[in-house]
Amino acid sequence: MTTRTDRDDSLVAALRRDDPPAAEDLVAAYGDRASRLANRITGNAQDAEEAVQDAFLSVIRRIDTFRGDSAFGSWVYRIVANAAYQRCRSRRGRGADVSLDKLLPVFDEHGRHVAPVADWSMRVDDPAPQIDLRIMLSAAIDELPSGISLALRQEIGSSRRA
Repeated sequence: MTTRTDRDDSLVAALRRDDPPAAEDLVAAYGDRASRLANRITGNAQDAEEAVQDAFLSVIRRIDTFRGDSAFGSWVYRIVANAAYQRCRSRRGRGADVSLDKLLPVFDEHGRHVAPVADWSMRVDDPAPQIDLRIMLSAAIDELPSGISLALRQEIGSSRRA
């Protein structure tokens, strides 16, 4: 009869040897419990799934740092928990997701706007909306990868000079 420790020892050895089926064995052995743990922490199935994927990738990449001071499963679940908490922190930073349906105008069966359309033409030269828009666009550009944001800022700068 094989004990949990024996299976974990062979799994750890296979992961360290970079055996192709080792990753699948890791998922088979710990995937369900890791998913439940991540789901309890994040409260969101999609974030939990991504956290588990990130955690298992981290386990595979950092297997050489496992010293065996604790059970392998404990080490795996700590990495899963840390990945799930990181997902929660990053979700807080990006704000609430908004459905596109909530942003788009609503039309009736004849294709007319259901809600009244605001006439903003008189406010075109008002500097307040322009400043607000500039602040929102700058914040959105800052969230882009650095190469893209730099290119956009250079493009904006050259279009202002033209």
